Amino acid sequence: MTTSGEVRVLVAGHASGPVLVLDEPLSFWGGMDPNSGTVIDTRHPQQGRVLTGAVVVMPAGRGSSSSSSVLAEAVRLGTAPAAIVLASVDVIIALGAMIPAEIYDLHCPIVVCDGPLYERVAAAGHLEVAATEVPPVIRLT
Repeated sequence: MTTSGEVRVLVAGHASGPVLVLDEPLSFWGGMDPNSGTVIDTRHPQQGRVLTGAVVVMPAGRGSSSSSSVLAEAVRLGTAPAAIVLASVDVIIALGAMIPAEIYDLHCPIVVCDGPLYERVAAAGHLEVAATEVPPVIRLT
């Protein structure tokens, strides 16, 4: 099933995985352990959850510009989310996925969905993100 709604590609790629919704924005710097892919921010509602291989759906990133380096390292180590779906543009998160794509040819697609589509995506159990297609496609399965 192809969803309808606005999708903006920040970082191209193709990935699929189980949906993991983060109730609040996450700063990867200090919020995720890049060695394990685990949310380590003790104040975050999903503290202790593992992001590795999941399609992470969250409203936005939070905080430090160093988040991009932590996400880039997680992509390099294979502990990053399979893809990230945001409700609003976050250039710091996008940069964190662009760097390993350019340097290592390792991809973590990042897309932004409009409000109604974001809600449908967040309610899905599994997502395929094909951010290489024009227009981009998100399939709910």
